[in-house]
Amino acid sequence: MNSSQFNKIKNGQGFIAALDQSGGSTPKALATYGVPAHSYSGEDEMFDLVHEMRTRIITSPSFDGDRILGAILFEQTMDRKIEGKYTADYLADINVVPFLKVDKGLADEKDGVQLMKPINDLDEKLRRANERNVFGTKMRSVIHEPNESGIKDVVDQQFEIGKQIIGYDLVPIIEPEVSIKSENKEQCEEILRGEILKHLNSLSADENVMLKLTIPTKANAYKELVDHPRVLRVVALSGGYSRDEANEKLKENDGLVASFSRALASDLKADQSDDQFDEALKDAVDTIFDASVNKN
Repeated sequence: MNSSQFNKIKNGQGFIAALDQSGGSTPKALATYGVPAHSYSGEDEMFDLVHEMRTRIITSPSFDGDRILGAILFEQTMDRKIEGKYTADYLADINVVPFLKVDKGLADEKDGVQLMKPINDLDEKLRRANERNVFGTKMRSVIHEPNESGIKDVVDQQFEIGKQIIGYDLVPIIEPEVSIKSENKEQCEEILRGEILKHLNSLSADENVMLKLTIPTKANAYKELVDHPRVLRVVALSGGYSRDEANEKLKENDGLVASFSRALASDLKADQSDDQFDEALKDAVDTIFDASVNKN
């Protein structure tokens, strides 16, 4: 494991950019960017276009390692190049730590939650992640209702796969998202915190994870997780909140830093000039960084 990247994630100031839209979410991301579905034909062209969008973000002078701790990549992005370098290597060269999304999407809802679909090729993905100099991984489940059995299943699955990832000398980002639409969101968060703590307390001294969580309803509800010695960092997803709303909620939580996707890229458009694009990205980066720093 890269010790300087480990130290940056653990102690650095900034946030993590989520650039990991996959097949299901890519059309929406492109549409927001101003590239409607009728303007491309087939998945190959769609993924070429979204890589162009990601490349424009990553190569912008506003995307810098002084304010951005890391970036989460889609699998295809890991295998593509930016300015002649594999994406993870390009990111490392600008002092941004690369992560890889490894899940295959969500199963149907059961017991108030959506588990991850089976990741049958996980070992091969992790081997390739090591070859591509990736630092860590990310995988997402969703919690809709305060069903204790369902939430336990989500956390059990996340940590079981997380230990497999640790075995490849990678740091897993455990992401059990609580839907902001849940009518019992705070209750879900209380159950989730307890289940996560059980697993954290069972990890050995050389097993470290990150957590990616919905910004809690009650400020600092996850402070015990933030301070846990086996947690490298706790990052927050925007979860459907606007950037301004997500930033304000984030500021209320000590030690929590952003890992935004839509809230980061919402003002970026394909038809913007380079100056306009860079200025829009700078505004997003500045405000998210401000909401993420000095939280210890």
